[in-house]
Amino acid sequence: MDSAGADLAPKALAFRLRQQAILSDFGVEALRATELLPLLQRATELCAEGMEAQFCKALEYKPHQDCLLVCAGIGWAADAVGTTIIGADLASPAGYALKTGRPVISNHLENETRFRTPKLMADHGIRRAINVLIANRDGNYGVLEVDDTREGQFEEADIAFMQGFANLVGGAIERQRAEARLKAALERQELLSREMSHRVKNSLAVVAGFLGLQARGSDNADVKNALADARTRVEAVAQVHDQLWRQPSLEAIDVAGFLEALCAKLQESAPRHRLVCRAARINIPADLAIPLGLFVNELVTNAIKYAYPDGEGEIRVEARPDAAGTLILAVEDDGAGLPEGFDPAAARSASLGMRIINSLARQLGGTLAVAPDVQGAHFSLRMAPLA
Repeated sequence: MDSAGADLAPKALAFRLRQQAILSDFGVEALRATELLPLLQRATELCAEGMEAQFCKALEYKPHQDCLLVCAGIGWAADAVGTTIIGADLASPAGYALKTGRPVISNHLENETRFRTPKLMADHGIRRAINVLIANRDGNYGVLEVDDTREGQFEEADIAFMQGFANLVGGAIERQRAEARLKAALERQELLSREMSHRVKNSLAVVAGFLGLQARGSDNADVKNALADARTRVEAVAQVHDQLWRQPSLEAIDVAGFLEALCAKLQESAPRHRLVCRAARINIPADLAIPLGLFVNELVTNAIKYAYPDGEGEIRVEARPDAAGTLILAVEDDGAGLPEGFDPAAARSASLGMRIINSLARQLGGTLAVAPDVQGAHFSLRMAPLA
């Protein structure tokens, strides 16, 4: 090798190593990118830098018009990007790369017989160009092209560098489109879930209305009371669904907002009582919301009915986590209290209300307890640790 060749070898090696470093850095950006056009613009800037070229552009294929739109670029006139259309037929270098999937190198556009020179390139005095396909599993997105007005040679080794950029862009486009589809599907699923919960609430309200009509039409006091209790429980389920579809997220429910809204509704039906709700801001899985709401509703309703013979008094609802992450749910009053020897675990053989309360406690994975030697009735439920 002569001395000139020996001088060129280290320069060529340094040039290729620098290209690999630029490509590696862009790979990180492509993985992090959330928007397409800024990523394409960055690709054209770095690709031009790595090729030591004056111009670079990303072309998006528009199948309905069978053309290529310059959607990002560097070196071009300010009004070229976003507006310039280039033919996608086999007679243009970019169109040939798009339609055949093969890279195109043209180092002498002025003498080129295979292709015509697009007007944009002619207006900028482009003398040589290299094109590679941007593609992924969704299909062909478009073309990445580097151009220059100066004499020189684009080489086969440059194709590998540019194709690396094009592949990273194609992968990022595929990922962003998949994420967009997934987001749309999740939003639709959440919308359908909210709509379903809303409709369930409305349907239950209709059932509650029918129970009320039937109760008013009966002359039997026991039947009236049973139907009234049934209506109250159906309305409670409807109220829980009403709160569910209003929540910001259906995956997890904020206990504080959920119980505060539920207690406010219960307060409307018992204006002579004072219903106090103290709940911590803690999220629980949505599938626990219905049994939790019904549990609170049943105990508060019992307190409204039986705690204060004179019809006035305070009822407290509290929800708080302990140090182990366990949710403690309590419903308390200062009224007449529970019968002597009352055992909540044995109460399932007694009233329907207590059987329901015990059943809901089991659904919540908790242990129901009653505080001894206190004024009134103090129920508490220690739920299983929240994941």
